[in-house]
Amino acid sequence: MSEVLISPGVFLQENDLSQITQGPVQVGAALIGPTVVGPVNTPTVVTSYSQYKSIFGASFVSGGANYEYLTSMAALSYFEQGGDSLLVTRVASGSYTAATASVTTNSTSASFVLDTLSVGTIMNNVGGTVTNGALPSGSSANVRWEIAGSDSGSGTFSLIIRRGDDYNNNKTILETWNGLSLDPNQNNYIAYVIGDQTQTPVLDEYGNYYLQTTGSYGNKSSYVRVKSVNLPTPGYFNSLGVARNEYTSSLPQNGSGSANGAFGGALGSILNGSAFNMFESIPSTQGPNIQGISSTDYNVAISLLSNKDAYAFNVIYAPGLTNQNASSQIASLTQLAQDRGDAIAVVDMVSYGQNISTVVSQAASYDNSYAATYWPWLQVRSRETGKLNFVPASTLIPAVYEYNDKVAAEWFAPAGLNRGGMSTVLQPERRLGTDQRNTLYTGRVNPIAVFPGVGTVIYGQKTLQAKASALDRVNVRRLLIELKSYIGQIGETLVFEPNTQVTRNRFLNQVNPYLESIQQRQGVYAFQVVMDETNNTPDVIDRNQLVGTIYLQPTRTAEFIYLNFNILPTGTSFA
Repeated sequence: MSEVLISPGVFLQENDLSQITQGPVQVGAALIGPTVVGPVNTPTVVTSYSQYKSIFGASFVSGGANYEYLTSMAALSYFEQGGDSLLVTRVASGSYTAATASVTTNSTSASFVLDTLSVGTIMNNVGGTVTNGALPSGSSANVRWEIAGSDSGSGTFSLIIRRGDDYNNNKTILETWNGLSLDPNQNNYIAYVIGDQTQTPVLDEYGNYYLQTTGSYGNKSSYVRVKSVNLPTPGYFNSLGVARNEYTSSLPQNGSGSANGAFGGALGSILNGSAFNMFESIPSTQGPNIQGISSTDYNVAISLLSNKDAYAFNVIYAPGLTNQNASSQIASLTQLAQDRGDAIAVVDMVSYGQNISTVVSQAASYDNSYAATYWPWLQVRSRETGKLNFVPASTLIPAVYEYNDKVAAEWFAPAGLNRGGMSTVLQPERRLGTDQRNTLYTGRVNPIAVFPGVGTVIYGQKTLQAKASALDRVNVRRLLIELKSYIGQIGETLVFEPNTQVTRNRFLNQVNPYLESIQQRQGVYAFQVVMDETNNTPDVIDRNQLVGTIYLQPTRTAEFIYLNFNILPTGTSFA
């Protein structure tokens, strides 16, 4: 289908003719799913597992049992293999709000009010009897506040953010903000330093969600924002440099205040004391309790991540969703990747305990080179809880892809004994023989096999494309994603430039060396780039278009190796 550019931009088109240097911007994976804490439907970049845990948490207790979400298991495996950045979007059910704390003055009036960035009732730790400075419902998942160094002479104070489960004689300090002021005209104004923004998903006129920002200052704290400053002190000092009397009482008092630094008032929770459908218990029917939430709770996050100008990633995962329990969301994820053109979606077809024919029949409903699926489920030990559980393959595929990219490149197959090993897997749900692997691979499902002395290995790399072409392989699809990302960024620098030979040469002088480097690193057999008068004719130029054509012969992988053993009689000459 042809496409016409209406507004200025770059249109990247693929022509699949294959039928029978590092890019300037580093992007990682996108992960959608429930987390213990954190902002909901707000895509957030984390660059380490420790940062992930500080924002989104890890394990939690509900219904008397200890749980860990598949989201955190996927994040851990990704960073353990050297992942650089992960775009995490928390999903949750129902309505929810942040917890709030009023930071008081000596007169018990509120100097300012703080909100937690994380939402849900787990953030509440107010109420009950405080013993030895410990909050009754303080936990490692929530936070408390403390004021120190409040000085009316300078008009400044320090705000300390502590972990909710500490106590006064053994503080766990998460953040310290020194030299804060209530004067909105100063650079140390508390809202400016810490941040006061909230982001709310809003549905636009095209049926897509975007984040609407309220507040003036970007959030620099990882835990709180300034909801309001009730007693601002504009012009704290008079012309003689002396603090104005009417403002000195506005400063917050030292200590943790009348509420002992607690937060309260948050609504909504996924930690409601009920038993969850987790791991092997994740259902195989549409829309029910999937790790404590419904499949429809993913819709806003998927819509947000469809905006490629706002969010960059090259692979997207949503472990816990399967085509059996969330076919609409799985279809949306695969369509998202295809529409963006710069990512591949790794999705699961079935829940735990299904047979091969069901897996293949579920995969048969898709025809998309921007998606891939793997089977069976895999048993691992949770680092956070110590439990053994079976998890869907998409939980661990982020680690395999990341390892593949670190030791080789995106255009190498993330499969086989060299780059497809899964060392953390204890056993697969089912050990596959050759016939079972053949059935799965014919059905475009990548089998995960076990070999004696080797362990668990991904033994396939097909996309969900039905047509036999180069793009029915993961390594070729990811090669195209990498090339389009880099070359597309070069094209962006040429928008609104003169359509002359000088501009075309700028493009060629950057693209040709890059493709030569890909060729040297075994990404393509051959290539040709054309951007001259043959495809930039006068009528093309008059339509304000600059056209480039790139021909590629992607490198194919050796998936079927035939070794012939010929037995010869004695005396035969090998010459």
